[in-house]
Amino acid sequence: MKKGQIYEGIIECVDFPNKGKISPDGEDQYAIVKNGIPGQKIRFMIQKFKQGVAQGRLLEVLEPSPLETREPVCRQFPACGGCMYQTMSYEAQLEMKAGQVERILDQALAPGRSYEFEGILGDSEEFGYRNKMEFSFGDAYKDGPLSLGLHKKGSTYDILTVSDCRLVHRDMTAVLDCVLQFFRERGTSYYKKLQHQGYLRHLLLRRGNATGELLVNLVTTTQEEYDLQPLAERLLGLELEGKITGILHIYNDSLSDVVRSDRTELLYGQDYFTEKLLGMDFKVTPFSFFQPNSRGAEILYGTVREYIGDIRDLTVFDLFSGTGTIAQVLAPVAGQVIGVEIVEEAVEAARENAAKNGLDNCRFLAGDVFKVLDEIGEKPDVIVLDPPRDGIHPKALPKILDYGADRIVYISCKVSSLARDLEMIQGRGYELVKCRAVDQFCQTVHIECVCLLEKIS
Repeated sequence: MKKGQIYEGIIECVDFPNKGKISPDGEDQYAIVKNGIPGQKIRFMIQKFKQGVAQGRLLEVLEPSPLETREPVCRQFPACGGCMYQTMSYEAQLEMKAGQVERILDQALAPGRSYEFEGILGDSEEFGYRNKMEFSFGDAYKDGPLSLGLHKKGSTYDILTVSDCRLVHRDMTAVLDCVLQFFRERGTSYYKKLQHQGYLRHLLLRRGNATGELLVNLVTTTQEEYDLQPLAERLLGLELEGKITGILHIYNDSLSDVVRSDRTELLYGQDYFTEKLLGMDFKVTPFSFFQPNSRGAEILYGTVREYIGDIRDLTVFDLFSGTGTIAQVLAPVAGQVIGVEIVEEAVEAARENAAKNGLDNCRFLAGDVFKVLDEIGEKPDVIVLDPPRDGIHPKALPKILDYGADRIVYISCKVSSLARDLEMIQGRGYELVKCRAVDQFCQTVHIECVCLLEKIS
């Protein structure tokens, strides 16, 4: 195969995350092509070689896969890169994702070791599950009308308005349409990342699946000024199934394309929403980590409780604890739980949540795990790890393993990062006992898994 050449072939399998393996007709080597489904016949072009493996770009689906047994439910499919697999049955999605996790863990396993892969748990509802969504302002094509939604697949700049996104509750869609119409009427500019000019950046929406409480966060630069009270009044006049509890104006002048706050103004209500998980209440602020799928989180945390075993009178460290959901799920059956989280507003919310839920054996510390561990006097009997997508910082992981805890439960939202961390974890005398995948992100390329690791030497 050569760079720039166009080939055809059938996708043999799709590895995490969304990497289709294909051997073109008449070729004795394979290529990796993203955005496909196993069994599709496609046309693709070789773009580059990475570690000797050809990397291709999908040009056209010539024949659908036998796994594509249903029609798409969104008008933007397949242009939008959010829901890659909605034409597959949910059962086929689960089978594919379970295979992805198992193949990666099999390769990461230390020589001579074995583990039990316990399959995958799916969600009871395939759509409308997300309690958080970050929409971007932009245009769908150069100099086109203002759009608000998600990035076009494979594009850094083109934004597709997703007025019928099925991953979110229709309350979120109603808010998106309202905000977009408001700024279209006023001809408001959006922030252009190359020129670093413009006003509108993001719309961050968070909604409690159990409570129906909705938090609206408009993110802009300070380059222009608008009276946003008319927008707040228009939003509060919407007919929603739930209720808007807060409308925030977040100022962000950073050059990078991230949702963050330099300064926040409250336009209405409060700066948080409340969600319920496993019978407990949780206060969630705009930037604090909370599992994006509340129903899926209950399934995930059920596995964590099962894997962690008997922790009566034991000290549990919950590292990368977010708003303290895992810590509070474990607290009723533990001696004490200590959570560590770098986002200060999440730690404040965790403390409030624990008090609200009547838990007095939880303690939450704000700061980087690598630094905060030096400040904790206690030694953990059991450790729960729920790191961000890139896994655990290589400086922090040895310090965590130095405790020599009998059991570690590792929750991963990116199994390839878990596989990298497993090399050091196994090298420090732990074995992978079992793993279970949990599909919190139906229709998408993402997958979570929970691993139980035990000390053997």
